[in-house]
Amino acid sequence: MTLMAERQPVLTVQEENRKQLGAFLRARRESLDPQRLGLPRSGRRRTPGLRREEVALLADVGVTWYTWLEQGREMNPSAGVLQAVASALQCSPTETRHLFLLAGLTPAETLNAPQCEGISEGTRRLLDSLLPQPASIQKTNFDIVAWNVAFERLMGVNFGEMAEEDRNCIYLYLTHPQWHSRLGQHESVLQTFVAYFRAAMAEHRGDPVWEAKLARYCAASAEFEAMWRNYLDVRGVENKVKQFIHPQLGEFTLQQMYWFSAPRNGSRLLVYLPVDEQGEHALKWLAENA
Repeated sequence: MTLMAERQPVLTVQEENRKQLGAFLRARRESLDPQRLGLPRSGRRRTPGLRREEVALLADVGVTWYTWLEQGREMNPSAGVLQAVASALQCSPTETRHLFLLAGLTPAETLNAPQCEGISEGTRRLLDSLLPQPASIQKTNFDIVAWNVAFERLMGVNFGEMAEEDRNCIYLYLTHPQWHSRLGQHESVLQTFVAYFRAAMAEHRGDPVWEAKLARYCAASAEFEAMWRNYLDVRGVENKVKQFIHPQLGEFTLQQMYWFSAPRNGSRLLVYLPVDEQGEHALKWLAENA
């Protein structure tokens, strides 16, 4: 007799968010060092990080209430209580925002900043004026909507020959050999992409465009899918020194700089700047060698 596999129940957006909220709280709790927070030693710890009762004590909430919150139950916490939990867990501003969004609460900062729709001719001239610095305009979901030739040469792609839906930083990293090969430190890059997208995804859960993006990433890369399930960190996009690998130039680093068209939800301008003579030489070579 053949037994049919039991179907997994389909979660609503709210149920999925509560599940994600609980998983994030647990991961954050287990990442903290009790001694660094000044908590006294109290017996042998069976699990890493803080105990639930310690988080409850630090946040001034009930242990049972916090346990249920971490278990993904329908708790409807207030903004003040959730802020206390975020503070107890030493959450960064990005992590705190992530908690609020998963809990269905509005973060302190406004979320209604207008998005930049379309690219004007003036914006295209701006990108070209930045040469030889590689530059692009990206949406919050990492779609690339405009670029200059230096950016194409840096990443080893021709956007004009590419389908519009493929012009996405994460998707290209997962599927395009040239793009992937230009970025060093593979595991670190993938973790960063997962953390960036998880933070951005929290306020778009249930949005078919964003859900389709996530499904496409997971279908393109089993490694991405596994990391999405197991790596729960969140990060906001940031300015940092980034490593590149070029077949002719070898390894070099550039300073990644972002400018945002709006505080939240706006498109962003990304420019790479040299930080040393090696970077200056690399950008000059890219400008002179099509």
